[in-house]
Amino acid sequence: MQKEEPIKCKITVLKRTIHQDLYEQYRGKPGNLCEVFTEGQEFIIDSPPFVPPEGFCPWAWADIRPFLHGIYGGMRYGGADVYVTCCTDGFRPVLFKVERTTA
Repeated sequence: MQKEEPIKCKITVLKRTIHQDLYEQYRGKPGNLCEVFTEGQEFIIDSPPFVPPEGFCPWAWADIRPFLHGIYGGMRYGGADVYVTCCTDGFRPVLFKVERTTA
């Protein structure tokens, strides 16, 4: 059985958002943007898709990991090269671009 070469991918933070109206209505105070990430921040993944990069929010990782499986598995069989997804924080979601890369 031939060993397949690992696929590298890059995760880029596209945008941090906040639904201030919902935050204030349901949390009773003003909210802030996610403080874990910054726009333009990049993470390179060159390990199995089960290992988050250092400093990556574990909740966001759990949310976008299925897209990594699409890249790691699906790309070998004609899957998409780029996905845009977000974490499931309904008050202050962060949007990510997940793409296959060779660098």
